[in-house]
Amino acid sequence: MAVNILLKTFIFAPMYIKIRTISLIMLLAMSKVSFSQVPIKDTLHLKHLLVFPVVARSIETDWSFGLAGAATVRLFTNDTIARTSNMQVLALYTLKKQLVAAINGTEYFRHEKYVLSEQISYSSFPDKFWGLGQNTTDSMEESYAFKQYYIYFHLMRKVAPSLFVGGMFQFQNVMDVEYKSGGLFDKENIAGKDGYAVSGMGLSFTYDNRNDAFSPDKGNFIQANFTTYTNLLGSKYNFTNYVLDARKFLRMYKHQVLALQAYWSLNEGKNVPIRSLAALGGNTTMRGYYSGRFRDNDLYVLQSEYRMPVYKRWGAVAFASMGNVSKDISDMTLHCKYTWGGGIRFALNKNEKLNIRLDYGFSNDHTSGLYFQLGEAF
Repeated sequence: MAVNILLKTFIFAPMYIKIRTISLIMLLAMSKVSFSQVPIKDTLHLKHLLVFPVVARSIETDWSFGLAGAATVRLFTNDTIARTSNMQVLALYTLKKQLVAAINGTEYFRHEKYVLSEQISYSSFPDKFWGLGQNTTDSMEESYAFKQYYIYFHLMRKVAPSLFVGGMFQFQNVMDVEYKSGGLFDKENIAGKDGYAVSGMGLSFTYDNRNDAFSPDKGNFIQANFTTYTNLLGSKYNFTNYVLDARKFLRMYKHQVLALQAYWSLNEGKNVPIRSLAALGGNTTMRGYYSGRFRDNDLYVLQSEYRMPVYKRWGAVAFASMGNVSKDISDMTLHCKYTWGGGIRFALNKNEKLNIRLDYGFSNDHTSGLYFQLGEAF
C-alpha cells in the first residue's frame, strides 16, 4: 500500500526519546516537551512528547517534507513488565505531489498481556505501474494516481513468554483512480482500476524476544498472519492474504550485528485489487528497486544487513537481498532479482538506538536509489 512506503519510516515503536543534540542531518529543527512522569487520572503517565519537522527521501517520493509528532505513555505506572505505549501523527508532502497523513500507535496494557496496534491514514499518491509479473520491462512504465483511506487494528494477547496470538481488521478505500485509457490497466484488466473498497479480518501468531525495538542486536521476531477479505464484511473483492515475516539478530565481533530477514506474502483469490498485490522494492526490502516495480499475487524476499559502529554516534552498514514476485506459489523459482548496497548511520539517541539512515542500493536490473530515512530497514 502506498502509505506504507512512507509510514514504515516513521513508526517509532516504544519511543521515550530524549534528543539533546540535532546535527547537520535530516531534521531541520526539533522542539521537545519532556514530562517527568506527569500523572494523568492516577494510572496513566505521559512520559515524553516530541514535535518536529521531517525531511526524507526515497525513489518513490523524491524529497518529502512534513511534520511529525510522537507521544509516549506508560498506561500503568507500577507496571515494570509492559513496554512504553506510543502514538504518532504524521503529515508529509513530496516533490512528486504525493500527500500522506496518518495516525498510528501501539499500546501495551498491564503486564503486556494485551498489545494493540492501530493505523488510520489518508493518501493522495501519483505512482508508477509496469504491469503484472516478474518479466515486465522498463519501457512498459505508465503513470497513474489514486486517493486512499486506510484503517488497521491489530490486537494481540500474550499466551506464553514472548508468544502472542492476535486478531486483525483492515479496511481500504481506493478512490479517484486515474490511469492511461487503453494502457496496461485496460489491457491486463487490472482489478480495482475503477476504485474499490476492501474489508477483511484475520489472525496472527507472533514470537518476539528481541532486546530492542529500534535496532536489536540479539533475538528473534517471527510473525505469521492471514487476513480474509470478504463480501460479508463489505469488501468488493474476495481474497486472502498470508504473510510470514521471520527476522534474526546476531551479535558479532565488537558490537557488530548481523541482521537477517525472510519475508513471504501470498494472495489467494481470483481478483486481487491493485493496491493489495504484492510489490517488490522500497526502502525496507529490495532497496534499489522502485516500490512496486514488479507486482503480482505473491512475493518472497531474503535479505541480510551487517551493521557496525564506526565512531561515537556514527555507524555503517552493508546489505544484500534477493527475491521475486509470482502469479502463484507454483510459479516461484530460484530465478531471483538481487539488490545490494551500503549506508551510514547517525544515532539521534544512542541509548534508544534510534538512527537516521542514509542508504544507497543497486539492483541487477541496473536500477539504483538513495534512501534518507529514520529507523532501520528491518
